[in-house]
Amino acid sequence: MVVRRLALGALVVALGAPSHTRHSVSEEGGEGASALAVSAGGEWRPWWRSDSAPTRWSKPLDVVSRAVEWRAVTNGVETGELRLSGSGEAWRVRVILVRMDPKLVRFQLDSGFENGFLRAAWTVDRAPAEALVAFNAGQFSGALPWGWVVLRGREFLPPGRGPLSTAVTIDTAGVLRWSPPDSIQSLRYSRGIAAAFQSYPTLLEGDGDVPLALRPDSHITGVSLDHGDSRLAIGALRDGRVLVALTRFDGLGGLLEAIPLGLTTPQTAALMGALGCKRAVMLDGGISSQLLVRDSTGVVQRWPGIRRVPLGLVVAARESESREQGAGSRRQEAGNRKM
Repeated sequence: MVVRRLALGALVVALGAPSHTRHSVSEEGGEGASALAVSAGGEWRPWWRSDSAPTRWSKPLDVVSRAVEWRAVTNGVETGELRLSGSGEAWRVRVILVRMDPKLVRFQLDSGFENGFLRAAWTVDRAPAEALVAFNAGQFSGALPWGWVVLRGREFLPPGRGPLSTAVTIDTAGVLRWSPPDSIQSLRYSRGIAAAFQSYPTLLEGDGDVPLALRPDSHITGVSLDHGDSRLAIGALRDGRVLVALTRFDGLGGLLEAIPLGLTTPQTAALMGALGCKRAVMLDGGISSQLLVRDSTGVVQRWPGIRRVPLGLVVAARESESREQGAGSRRQEAGNRKM
């Protein structure tokens, strides 16, 4: 796998990386900093370097956040895109963004249950018909999820150990909440939790703080700071909305998007912070990352993964919103008949 990734990286350079990244020094060489630029206004605008990276994101970074053109696809769900250019294999990265309003949508945990067993059998194609958004959740080891899993109010797997983990819980009203690892034990005995999963590494904690382990001067082991990959992350915005970011390699105009090349973990943390998140955690990326978005007319966009996973997160309209949309459709149909 390492040899194949190195070969792909060499291919990327051979195809012609843009000059501002081709001549930068890779993190892997240990001689310089990695960097990111965003496409805005027809030009590449640098906005992040590993040797001067913020340790806290207190608000969105204008050059990044204003480069997104948001489009409402349904009530409570918006999509947008960014194009990034970074050092090494991340020289062309497409970022697909989904922003969701929990006042209008509800969250639920879906799974790859087969024959009474939880298996790595879930893909976005298994999402129910009412799903407005669906994507893979958590991390996994083998065929099972890593860490804590609660489904339909029942604990299926105990919490995993890890200071960089985050627990995501969903209550009976479909509201999503974030919890640090030291609070999981007490949550196990809380009422009102319908579903939960655990993921890692935490990208942003507290109020936009970058964990010590993700900072360039960190001596904490266990997290690679220079491994690039396709990424999937979920974050909490300061206004209460939830943000999901999926990256795809954008070399040759997207023809190579299935190749698992892209951002490092610190770069992903910076992306979520620059977009305004106060908390964020990585979900399983690489060939597992996948996303589905369904608009108000029923048209579906898919960014499939190659590997099946045990868990998926599904977003649907709240019941009041569904009734309103259904009534609106019936009124439209009645009007069409009269015409």
